[in-house]
Amino acid sequence: MSATGEEQTASEVNDAAAGLTQAELGTAIGYGEDHVSSVERGRRVPRPEFLDSADQVLDACGKLAAMKGDVAEARYPKKVRDLARLEAESVELGAYGNHNIHGLLQTEEYARALFRMRRPTYGEDDLERYLAARMARQEIIARTPLLPTLTFVQEEVTLRRPIGGREVLRRQLQHLLQIGRLRHVEIQVIPTDREDHAGMGGELQVLKLKDGSTVGYSAAQLTTHLMCDPKQAQVLELRYGIIRAQALSPRESLAFIEKVLGET
Repeated sequence: MSATGEEQTASEVNDAAAGLTQAELGTAIGYGEDHVSSVERGRRVPRPEFLDSADQVLDACGKLAAMKGDVAEARYPKKVRDLARLEAESVELGAYGNHNIHGLLQTEEYARALFRMRRPTYGEDDLERYLAARMARQEIIARTPLLPTLTFVQEEVTLRRPIGGREVLRRQLQHLLQIGRLRHVEIQVIPTDREDHAGMGGELQVLKLKDGSTVGYSAAQLTTHLMCDPKQAQVLELRYGIIRAQALSPRESLAFIEKVLGET
């Protein structure tokens, strides 16, 4: 969704909200006045539940709720928009995470803590936008009717680093156990004491799409790299396969996560 589309959303809310103050609308739909103001000014992209509630309270006849599809795309920051689109089209996804829990596996409070520690810091509106985008990407886990095959390899340190504090980490580990028990999801852990490791080049992601093609993705500091060239994607796919072979099995990994949870 373009900036013009975001401005259209704000205009729709403004038109529908005629006769109500921002505080009154916020109270009616369960949001603060500042939140409503940010949406109306086009500075914050509304979540689907915001549009649903506003549509009902303002008797907009579905006008606002119908915009959820366009607004969902606007939630994604530009640098992850293409990745999010490819994730939505994938039938198989594999990801290796080396410094924090992978975004598709993060709880909202864990993700929020990560975004809050970024330097330079994010403004509140940008933080909420990035957070909403990350949570929206997780829809792939429960996508129907075709569930994708999802595999993840996490470094041991990512299970122990107390991002957001010990309680946040405990709930994150519990979430990992819950997701890891889904039939279409496999989570593996690569222990720190492994002498051989194919992932020294950093985190990576491999996606197999509905048309049979394979795409690779890597991120480092201020740059991200989407690899559509078959030869480059093949290198990442090979590397990820070796990383999985070097990690604990999915069953061993769940037991390992339970052990770390007990120690946290």
